[in-house]
Amino acid sequence: MPWKEIKVSQLSDEIVVPEGYSLVWNDEFNEGATLGSDWTHEVQKQGWVNNELQNYVNGEIGGRRVTELKDGFLNIHCFKGSDGKVYSGRVYAKVNTGWTYGYFEARIKLPKGKGTWPAYWMMPVGNDWNTNPWPKCGEIDIMEEVGADPNQVSSSLHTEKYNHTKNTQKTHAMNCPGAEDGFHIYALEWTEDAITTYVDGKVQLKATKAEMGSDHDSWPFHYAFYPILNLAWGGDWGGYKGVDESALPVTMQVDYLRVFQKR
Repeated sequence: MPWKEIKVSQLSDEIVVPEGYSLVWNDEFNEGATLGSDWTHEVQKQGWVNNELQNYVNGEIGGRRVTELKDGFLNIHCFKGSDGKVYSGRVYAKVNTGWTYGYFEARIKLPKGKGTWPAYWMMPVGNDWNTNPWPKCGEIDIMEEVGADPNQVSSSLHTEKYNHTKNTQKTHAMNCPGAEDGFHIYALEWTEDAITTYVDGKVQLKATKAEMGSDHDSWPFHYAFYPILNLAWGGDWGGYKGVDESALPVTMQVDYLRVFQKR
């Protein structure tokens, strides 16, 4: 994909814009100590989904936040509290509006340790879970990694017809050397007819509506989705080889999240 570099005057960071796109929203995590009003924290107890072991909270536990902005990064912390419970963060960008189609890019450094399960993904805005339950509603996983398989990053699509409960999900994994030691760029290009994910500019997963089918059960990617960043602990995948609590605390660092749409 052709690119060009531009300077955005109100930002200290350089923005690289895909050709034919314009920047419509971004957070460089350069201001303040906590996330702004564009972000929503999920609050759920251990076991809410996927048998995960963390408790998602918003705010401080024992004087430590699960999410904090520091030195230009969003830090999503996962740690054990004095009560013996594990706490972490799961945050949504523009959960009430999201975007329909676009190029979504984040620069992320992944945590280390058996039991970690960081993810950058998307779910539909304002979904009616009674009439359009998962996986019928659709899910776009731009990047997932489990610490039991360090530096192995994957992308997946889930729909009613194609999902992991049927072992039919559209997925692809690749080795990303140094994913846990430094920052790498994970991106999604989503159009009406195709979804492509990238790792450092290299194609990870590509799927098209023509290949998967145009009905809703095959391709529900025709309405707005919002981005999600989270760090899970254990669970069906994150803990499939067990967890190593000596790895805690751990942190997922995000340098930026940027959204571009076609002009």
